[in-house]
Amino acid sequence: MASAPPEPRKFTRGLNKPGTAAELRQSVSEAVRTSVLMVKPKIIEPLDYENVLLQRKTQIISDVLRDMLQFPTEDFQISTLRRQGRTLLSTVPETAEKEASSLFVQECIKTYKSDWHVVNYKYEEYSGDFRQLPHKVLRPEKLAAHVFEVDEDVEKDEDAASLGSQKGGVSKHGWLYKGNMNSAISVTMRSFKRRYFHLAQLGDGSYNLNFYKDENTSKEPKGTIFLDSCMGVVQNSKVRRFAFELKMQDKSTFLLAADSEAEMEEWISILNKILHSSFEQAMQEKRNGDLNDDEEHGKAELSSGSFQDNFQTARDVESRMRSEARLKLFTLDPDTQKLDFSGIEPDVRPFEEKFGKRVLVSCHNLSFNLQGCVTENEEGPTTNVEPFYVVLSLFDVQNSRKISADFRVDLNHPLVRQITYGQGNGSDSEIIGDGPPEGLGLAPHYPTQGVFSVTCPHPDIFLVARIEKVLQGGITHCTEPYMKSSDSTKVAQKVLKNAKTACSRLGQYRMPFAWAARPVFKDASGTLEKNARFSALYRQDSSKLSDEDMFKLLTDFRKPEKMAKLPVLLGNLDVTIDNVAPDVPNCVTTSYIPVRNFEQTGSGTSLLEVEEFVPCIAKCAQPFTIYKNHLYVYPKHLKYDGQKSFAKARNIAVCVEFKDSDEDEAQPLKCIYGRPGGPLFTKQAYAAVLHHQHNPEFYDEIKIELPTQLHEKHHLLFSFFHVSCDNNSKKKDVVETPVGSAWLPLLKDGGRVIMNEQQLPVAANLPAGYLSSQDGVSKQSGSEIKWVDGGKPLFTLSTHLVSTVYTQDQHLHNFFQHCQSMDMSEQASEGELIKYLKSLHAMEGHVMVNFLPTILNQLFCVLPRASHEDVAVNVTRVMVHVVAQCHEEGLEHYLRSFVKFVFKPEPYSSICLRTVHEELAKAMTAILKPSTDFLTSNKLLKHSWYFFEALVKSMAYYLTESGKVKLSRNQRFSASFHHTVETLVNMLMPHITQKYKDNLDASRNANHSLALFIKRCFTFMDRGFVFKQINNYMNCFVPGDPKTLFEFKFEFLRVVCNHEHYIPLNLPMPFGKGRIQRFQDLQLDYSLTDDFCRNHFLVGLLLREVGGALQEHRDIRQIAVQVLKGLMIKHTFDDRYAAKSHQARLATLYLPLFGLLQENVYRLDIKDLAPLGNHNNMREDSLVPNSMVPPQKPGSCIENALHKDVFGVISGTASPHSSTPNVSSVHHADSRGSLASTDSANSLLDKSSDKTNSLEKSQCVSAVGSTVLRCDKLDRDEIGNLLMCFLHILKSMSEEALFAYWNKAAPSELMDFFTLIEICLHQFRYMGKRFIARSQEGAGPVAADRKSLTLPVSRTRAGILHARLQQLGALENAHTINNMYCHTEADVNSQCLLEANVSTEVCLTVLDTLSTFIMGFKTQLNSDLGHNPLMKTVFQVHLCFLQIPQSEAALKQVFTSLRTFIFKFPCTFFDGRADMCASLCYEILKCCNSKLSFIRSDAAHLLYFLMKSNFDYTGRKSFVRTHLQVVIAVSQLIADVIGIGSTRFQQSLSIINNCANSDKSIKVGEEHR
Repeated sequence: MASAPPEPRKFTRGLNKPGTAAELRQSVSEAVRTSVLMVKPKIIEPLDYENVLLQRKTQIISDVLRDMLQFPTEDFQISTLRRQGRTLLSTVPETAEKEASSLFVQECIKTYKSDWHVVNYKYEEYSGDFRQLPHKVLRPEKLAAHVFEVDEDVEKDEDAASLGSQKGGVSKHGWLYKGNMNSAISVTMRSFKRRYFHLAQLGDGSYNLNFYKDENTSKEPKGTIFLDSCMGVVQNSKVRRFAFELKMQDKSTFLLAADSEAEMEEWISILNKILHSSFEQAMQEKRNGDLNDDEEHGKAELSSGSFQDNFQTARDVESRMRSEARLKLFTLDPDTQKLDFSGIEPDVRPFEEKFGKRVLVSCHNLSFNLQGCVTENEEGPTTNVEPFYVVLSLFDVQNSRKISADFRVDLNHPLVRQITYGQGNGSDSEIIGDGPPEGLGLAPHYPTQGVFSVTCPHPDIFLVARIEKVLQGGITHCTEPYMKSSDSTKVAQKVLKNAKTACSRLGQYRMPFAWAARPVFKDASGTLEKNARFSALYRQDSSKLSDEDMFKLLTDFRKPEKMAKLPVLLGNLDVTIDNVAPDVPNCVTTSYIPVRNFEQTGSGTSLLEVEEFVPCIAKCAQPFTIYKNHLYVYPKHLKYDGQKSFAKARNIAVCVEFKDSDEDEAQPLKCIYGRPGGPLFTKQAYAAVLHHQHNPEFYDEIKIELPTQLHEKHHLLFSFFHVSCDNNSKKKDVVETPVGSAWLPLLKDGGRVIMNEQQLPVAANLPAGYLSSQDGVSKQSGSEIKWVDGGKPLFTLSTHLVSTVYTQDQHLHNFFQHCQSMDMSEQASEGELIKYLKSLHAMEGHVMVNFLPTILNQLFCVLPRASHEDVAVNVTRVMVHVVAQCHEEGLEHYLRSFVKFVFKPEPYSSICLRTVHEELAKAMTAILKPSTDFLTSNKLLKHSWYFFEALVKSMAYYLTESGKVKLSRNQRFSASFHHTVETLVNMLMPHITQKYKDNLDASRNANHSLALFIKRCFTFMDRGFVFKQINNYMNCFVPGDPKTLFEFKFEFLRVVCNHEHYIPLNLPMPFGKGRIQRFQDLQLDYSLTDDFCRNHFLVGLLLREVGGALQEHRDIRQIAVQVLKGLMIKHTFDDRYAAKSHQARLATLYLPLFGLLQENVYRLDIKDLAPLGNHNNMREDSLVPNSMVPPQKPGSCIENALHKDVFGVISGTASPHSSTPNVSSVHHADSRGSLASTDSANSLLDKSSDKTNSLEKSQCVSAVGSTVLRCDKLDRDEIGNLLMCFLHILKSMSEEALFAYWNKAAPSELMDFFTLIEICLHQFRYMGKRFIARSQEGAGPVAADRKSLTLPVSRTRAGILHARLQQLGALENAHTINNMYCHTEADVNSQCLLEANVSTEVCLTVLDTLSTFIMGFKTQLNSDLGHNPLMKTVFQVHLCFLQIPQSEAALKQVFTSLRTFIFKFPCTFFDGRADMCASLCYEILKCCNSKLSFIRSDAAHLLYFLMKSNFDYTGRKSFVRTHLQVVIAVSQLIADVIGIGSTRFQQSLSIINNCANSDKSIKVGEEHR
């Protein structure tokens, strides 16, 4: 009866639902984690650092490496740097400080005059990550090229290649006659046989002379003469002509004859040359060998106790050979090879004047078609017939803004200028005197080159030229002669005559005449449109003069049909534009102050900078750095068509003056910038006049240099005149008739400068005291004033203030005014101050940026003076607002410049008892309290770097200025400040650990800033107190936290551990009881004991956290390992600790890593990518997978084929591996290397029995926080990073420390140790060029977009993409491989070179460690005739070298070590079980079949050495065991289809034969063939 199918279990049924399995796994793992891992590791209290330094002062001072235990003196200092301006003289006028009375102006001037105040940290360059170290040599100049068999071409004709001569060897072949060698028969002519001889060099450099029946040398030779045994070659022509004789060691001879004498001599000479060179080589080897043998025989057995006595010279020679050209392992680490700029702090520079895109405008010529000669006698050049004046400025059509001041140019010929000046009457000379320029004496007489600056370039910016001439009449009438192209001589004369008349009367008045424009930029990046020319010269239209009209015209500029309608004047304006060199010479600023590298040459050569009117938006603003105080005045429009006060008011001129009084006799101030050719400053300026206009428009710009301190009486006075154009000879010629006045006081609202467009009433008369009547409506005091047109606002004007000492912003103005009143009187309350502080939040963005240093300085001034906490908190809130605004606009570099160079807290004094750092810290704590405004607290967190840096700078200044820096650390700051810092840290922590979900950036930034602050506190404060703060920080995290919190924690540790004096903070010295100890007596910690973590606090904490993180999932493990490795790389390249003794002492701090790795040794399961292609000959004996957990001990893998077991029985070993390259496990069954063993001492399962007493491991487990360890395997690159650290320590630590460790370790730990170093060999094995090239092709993502940089990357063997985690801020910019995008041959080659060097260096490091171990533990290794678990483990590592591809350089050392090993432990190989001997024979024979001749040669010599040692060991009787094992191994190789039928294998056997033939002490060698 058929049974019903079994009911599937509920679990299995559930799995059919898609995705359930994953969910289940997740929930189970979470349940396990929460139940097990949430145990918080116990906090270990740090040592009281300052006290320990005092108590152990004598010990520290007497330590030879005391520089590693003490902070250097004068670790920081405050300094003042001279402020370097752009100009030759200071921009602040000499009298400015005396004149300034308002606080804001005073503070601004102080800002522009003060020098930079900087805190210098003497060793700051050592406080970043390893990439920022000074004098670092991270990458060796040139890496050595290593030869690997795996890179040899498989398809190559191996035999030809291997049998051909080696590089630099000798080759010869040809026909010879060979005499019969049978000495019984005398040699006769007939006994010679003709044979083809071929001279072949073997892998070891020795030669064989093979002979064949024909010229086919690829067959087996008929016979061979081993030249190693040959003593000499002599001519012997007794029996036959041209014969020669080879004398052998055993007295036998070979007789050969050539066809000719020349042929004979050539053979003799070549053979002698070979014999001579091999003799020298033999002598050299004998010298080396004797040394080795004597030392080995003569030395006493070394036990582990007496290792310090005398290491024999043989080992010294060996290690000397190894230490040549050794590289630091970390120089080869992929991370050090990357060009990674992520960790580099931004370069902070002092404030400096910055410009937009600078354009040099050069004016060459303005010529109209109407030309003539202007001199009376008509002898002179042909020129324009009247003077013209050009005004250039930039117009932004897109935003309808005029974006530059006017640049006035006078291009007239000197003779034409004479027309005006020759006629000047006395009254005009004031304005148009041809005197020398005043002021700084640098105003160029007639500047023709201007430097414009444009912050936001784009194609719709035009350079507009407005052309004016002397007032003469209507524009239409005056332009007419210039529009005709008829015969112009007569016209020219007429125009010239009229011009002379006009200039003599009206020389100081201008009229609009023409305009032209040209584009400036091709694109928004500021490329100049150099080839564009000025448009035609268009006639000015008297009704379209304003800027608004100009924008309309320019909008149509690129529409030819619109422009064709405009009337054109016949002429040409030649102006070019160009880029400006940064150090352009002979430049003067907009205030006519010469810029550096000004050379005083003739006038007119200077370049004049033209003011840019920067858009009023924060993004374009920059902090002011120079004094500038200009007011630009623009008369716009006068509406006079309705006035009845004046009979004549048509050709109206506006005269502008700047006055400081409205008294009758008050003179205008000489502060208006003059015109070209005139003085620098004048008292009046006129706008261009429109003929016969009642409502004239104006476009002129008048530039005024304002006094430093303005007061209520400062005002602009506008006087209107009717200008008589017709010269009436009958009446008295009156040119000007006054037709009214208007005025504009500059200050209003308690001292703010007035701005924007104004409409003013016009007064018909001007009585004294006119200012008291502000506008036409208030008639009380202004009864004497008669208003034109009933006091209507007839006159429109606008002003534009370009000042760095006055602000337009009401809130900022009020705040400074209130601060000033508080200083002056006690009445101004702090409550009022809070109101003004709050209103600062409404300050305009660009104003805030412009006056940034002044505002922040004032806030820092108010902060410590405030007696109410509310004031301090509100000051800090305003700062938070300012800082956040700057960040939003991308201007945080200005804040960095401020904190670094400008901020200087007020000196600590008896008047001001509070300090900035204490008040600021308290205010920050108050803002961070949970109940307060969360927006502000979020901003504070996000930009906390600024506040912490201010704290630090204040602390530095306080210590220096109060002299407390000389006190001991615990007396420097008050208890209240310590308490404040602690409170601040504790208040900040919940924000970091809880707010990250809502506001990741803020939490991350706060975490990073806090780390930097804590790091800096080590420089100033009690270091034990700082340790406590770190503990407070760490206390807020628990195992099983989300990944983000682990990122935070390790970022914090990374920053703090990067402190420049991290080593002294860890006190790498003995902490024993009693008297001072020598370092040699050191009780070193190889695991994380509580004492270790207390005494070496930072490193203990880091290692505990890394240990804990290894129990987390992969991302977290990687973060932790990366931090540890980065720190160790930094120590390696820190030039302060470059000496070997320093590095050895440093290594002691990281010894607990041994314990950590041994705990996790079962997780270091190297799953490798299979080598590409299944080449049997590739010596990549990959390893059988072993993914079982609990792990099995080496060799316990299941055998995989029956026939191998048979051989295993014969040879007493486990079976060799299958030859299929496969994924590999460390505990491998790799050919004979895996010794089947019943010993359980090295089984990881038995560890628990000896764990408690060994290396105090029980404590270590508790440090991690849980006794349950994870079983998932670590990633390839994690293992790589951990092992890199392990190898570095191994290489750096002293031999004493190594022996101390080995003596202390339990047997299972020793086994683990050797397992670890074996894993190293596998991890860093060189996979071959083809593999690397292929794996890289597979590594790059399909779309090479930037986004992919943040994605997880496929992990290839090369470990090229050690995913440098994002929170450590990565630029995957590999020097070796920029693996994302390009895989050129050069990239692959450089990666191969790197990996080859890593592999070689790892191999040599492991060899060094082994030879050290063998030296000290010979007795233990020899126990049980060398058949003990320890010996098996050590031998296993030795075999591993032969099973993993090694470079030529490494293998040479490996073979040397193996000879020493055989020599020292013969009983292991030649007594008892034959398993080790068998394994060795198998591996050596595989090497005898290598594609590289040097490997074959060395392997053959080693095999011969094994036989000879066996022979000697048996008392020179036999070497049966080796012989048998070789036979078995050969059979095994045939079974494994290794392919040993090649000539290569034959050649190796020839070498062994040669060795036997040339060895006098043994005559049994040849039978084994």
